[in-house]
Amino acid sequence: MIERAEVLHVARLARLKLAEEEVEALRRDLSEVLSHVAKIGEVAAAEVPPTAHVALAEAPLRADEPQPSLSREVALGSAPAREGEFFLVPSPQA
Repeated sequence: MIERAEVLHVARLARLKLAEEEVEALRRDLSEVLSHVAKIGEVAAAEVPPTAHVALAEAPLRADEPQPSLSREVALGSAPAREGEFFLVPSPQA
């Protein structure tokens, strides 16, 4: 099981401020995660090549070719509010 000092060290590196009860909960959670990682390490996978994806697949996307874009009037046509040639958006709250 991971030690309290290790949890505090990880929390400090992550710039987390933990309450006392959170330290114990995180200690249990991290210990469980490390236990699962250790089980994965027991699998005999030395001859299995690393993969980025579980299935080999070709990119299902079309070729990226230039196409005409929407006209300004069409783009602004469904805008809930506009001002001249621009979308009108609410000002951010301070």
